[in-house]
Amino acid sequence: MQNTTKKSGRNERGQSLVELAVSLPVLILILLGTIDFGMAIFSYSILRDAAQEGAFYGSFNPVNKAEIENRARNISPRNDDVVFSSPVNLRDKTLINVTVKTIGGPCQGITNKAANSLRVSVSYKYPILMPFAGQMLGDNTILLTGTASNVILQPACP
Repeated sequence: MQNTTKKSGRNERGQSLVELAVSLPVLILILLGTIDFGMAIFSYSILRDAAQEGAFYGSFNPVNKAEIENRARNISPRNDDVVFSSPVNLRDKTLINVTVKTIGGPCQGITNKAANSLRVSVSYKYPILMPFAGQMLGDNTILLTGTASNVILQPACP
């Protein structure tokens, strides 16, 4: 009877190894997907912060769209030579698209019964790091867009 117990213990060790071999790739893919999703959300929050900064500046100076874009691109407190943990480089004009749209007039006031406002959008094609996800989605990137709107506070309409 003791012989059969030793034999079944040996079989169970092999079974555990097979279970690990089957489940480990699935667990690693879930872990990679979780990390990728977290980095995408972090990237989106950076884009949203950049859009908010641009919209805030634009609420006081809605005509100067170049400076609104500059404010949105330069929210990270770093120099170009310093390593920062941000996955998004807002200063890279090939990867980041900033659009500024004035809704109504370019001054404080009301147009067509709505307050004049400004909308800033910051877009980025986030590269998916998880294997096989690009093949399932049809593209290896996900378009992330952070948008912010603000009412124009200055200058006053004539």
